[in-house]
Amino acid sequence: MRSDIIKLYKDVHTWTGIVSGLLLFIAFYAGAITMFEAPLQRWASPPAPFGELTPLEDSQQLIDRVLADYPDARRGYQIVFQPSAQFPARMSWQLPNPEAHDHDPPEFMHANLTADNKLIVAGSEASPVSQLVDDLHRQVGLMLPHEIAMPIMGSVALLYGVALVSGVIVLLPTLVQDLFAFRLGKNLKRLWLDFHNLLGVFSLPFHLVMALTSVIFAFHDQIYDAQEALVYRGENAFIQTARDASASPASGDKLSPALIAARLQEQQPEFEPHRMIVNDAAQRGPSLVVFGSNPRYGNRSPDGGVVGLDPYTGDIVATDYMPGMQSGWGATITSFFTLHFGSYGGNTVRWAYFFLGLGGAALFYTGNLLWLETRRKKQKKSTAAQAVEQRRSARILGPLTVGVSLGCIAGISVSIAAAKVLPALVADIGHWHTSIYYLVFVAFIGWAFLRGTALGAVDLLRAAALATGLIPLISLAALLAPGFGWNYSDGSGLVDVVASLGAIILALLGRRTAQRIRRAPHDSLWYIAPAAPLAPAEPGKLERT
Repeated sequence: MRSDIIKLYKDVHTWTGIVSGLLLFIAFYAGAITMFEAPLQRWASPPAPFGELTPLEDSQQLIDRVLADYPDARRGYQIVFQPSAQFPARMSWQLPNPEAHDHDPPEFMHANLTADNKLIVAGSEASPVSQLVDDLHRQVGLMLPHEIAMPIMGSVALLYGVALVSGVIVLLPTLVQDLFAFRLGKNLKRLWLDFHNLLGVFSLPFHLVMALTSVIFAFHDQIYDAQEALVYRGENAFIQTARDASASPASGDKLSPALIAARLQEQQPEFEPHRMIVNDAAQRGPSLVVFGSNPRYGNRSPDGGVVGLDPYTGDIVATDYMPGMQSGWGATITSFFTLHFGSYGGNTVRWAYFFLGLGGAALFYTGNLLWLETRRKKQKKSTAAQAVEQRRSARILGPLTVGVSLGCIAGISVSIAAAKVLPALVADIGHWHTSIYYLVFVAFIGWAFLRGTALGAVDLLRAAALATGLIPLISLAALLAPGFGWNYSDGSGLVDVVASLGAIILALLGRRTAQRIRRAPHDSLWYIAPAAPLAPAEPGKLERT
């Protein structure tokens, strides 16, 4: 391959990576955390007051009592088969909120019957911190309305795809000899480049899938809006399909949840229902959809797949999103969702995606730092000088890379740690989580510019380690505090274990970075000039201390 072609693609790879790298760091780091969104939400949410779920056989009695006392539930409700922090009771329904925007999280009420047949109704106490992490992932960290952030995210994903392809082309001539090379020695730039290439090549299929599916997700609202407006006349396509496919008249008694679950088990024994949603429209009649999963197939979303049932007979009437019963085209489309969300293969795939997400974040961080050092060496080569002065672009990109990357890590950590404290102090918890994240994020960027790349990296790595270590410390304090009621019976201790390991790794990276500064060349961004020694005092002017 001609050297000018290699140079062209290297420039393309460099600049597309720099433009999109910092936003992609936020997306990948937050995306890695979302792989364990359910344990995080259980960790951050206070214990629910409902106790054991109402037996499924008694759920129809629960429905009747709730519909009689709470008119809001008559428009639609859901019955939970597998409880979670978001849906801790047997029955839930969404409260109307005319002031909410399209992508604001809905507010739910939950109801349960006790063993002595007492109705317990309470609002949602699920922590919004997992929603914040998910929003940071989907909107690449931009504090903008969803309608504005998503097209920007799609453009970043396109640049990301170009950077991947051009990076492979650059590496092709030396792929065989450099693929497994990991050269330890004094040349730290060579070591970082080997690490960068190793991450990029071995996670290339993962990154290609992420780039392609992210572009689709960025613009899927416009596609679905047009489809529902032109084809389904403004109603959700899947719900209307479920209604239209039902052969039963919209009259008579609907089946109880226990009978619905039994009918579904008869038709699809391997399908595990998580929750069923009943919607009632005056003109079109009721619809019934069930969210669930089938371990043999990939799921369309982290919540699982969806099947439409006839509410009067329990017959399956809509399988567009049903694992194992989709058409060839539907299964192909679902595969893209499945590959992006990692909603297949159980915990093994979740852990793999978690580490791939962290590796992706490291890929963008190392890419920017490599560019800074490479540009310095090119300047020295072109000017034949022993040392060069760093350009303004390098002096800006260095602190920006350090501040944005470590600010994202620390901001998420502090916001998560605050989840067990905020409910007792403030009302608008979601607003406070967002404010805490961006306050820490902006403070880290400011500190990086104030201290410079080298000292800023050391300071902020240590600060990020402390912020991440707050998670298990706050958890321990909540566990020991009387009256808090937090416990690890739900397996949420995984969050503390991972956070503790993360804090240790960040602290070690801070130590290594400090050692790196001592060996940095004088014209490197990592070089810190030693303090000038104090001049010896004149003999006649010595003072007693």
